[in-house]
Amino acid sequence: MVAALVLLHTSPVHVPVFEALRDRDHPGVVLRHVVVPELLDRARAEGPDAVAPALRGLLADAGDVPVLVTCSTIGAVAESLAPERGAPVLRVDRPMAAEAVRLGERIVVLAALESTLAPTRELLAEEGAGRRVSPRTQVVAGAWERFEAGDTAGYLRLVAEAADAVTDADVIVLAQASMADAADLVRTRVPVLSSPAAGLAAALRGAPA
Repeated sequence: MVAALVLLHTSPVHVPVFEALRDRDHPGVVLRHVVVPELLDRARAEGPDAVAPALRGLLADAGDVPVLVTCSTIGAVAESLAPERGAPVLRVDRPMAAEAVRLGERIVVLAALESTLAPTRELLAEEGAGRRVSPRTQVVAGAWERFEAGDTAGYLRLVAEAADAVTDADVIVLAQASMADAADLVRTRVPVLSSPAAGLAAALRGAPA
């Protein structure tokens, strides 16, 4: 069990979410939060690979402590740097993706940002290697604008409504960590997965990069 963990965020809203999960599920673990919104801004503008140099520096600053990356857009790039770092780097959505492909082939991915979709599709394909995984993706209209405006309730409501409108699916994936609380608002009987709790637990177990 990992005793300390660095969490790399692109929004400060994630800090209290993971602090609460730590207090509930992993008391005593030390979490150090690094918040760099510019990483997401640049990844959206230039593509995720554009943030590799900045990520390399941030990962070096973390020393030999495991790092959990909570932004799905840049998670794959961060994980790819783990071998040269020599310490674990885990994207928060990997355990969620593994659970999604276990639950079924018809996976619906909901995201608030277009930039999240391709990395999530690639992750599901990786976790579902050898299976007939067929993810469908959807950007929740208007959700990111609510998020940026600080209207968390409105943001989560739009995500939950989008999930409730899904048909013909085995599982629904909430692609961004900020969407997690929408899972408590849905009425659909389709399983709805979010990433923070599973991702934090995996990182603290010392899951390999």
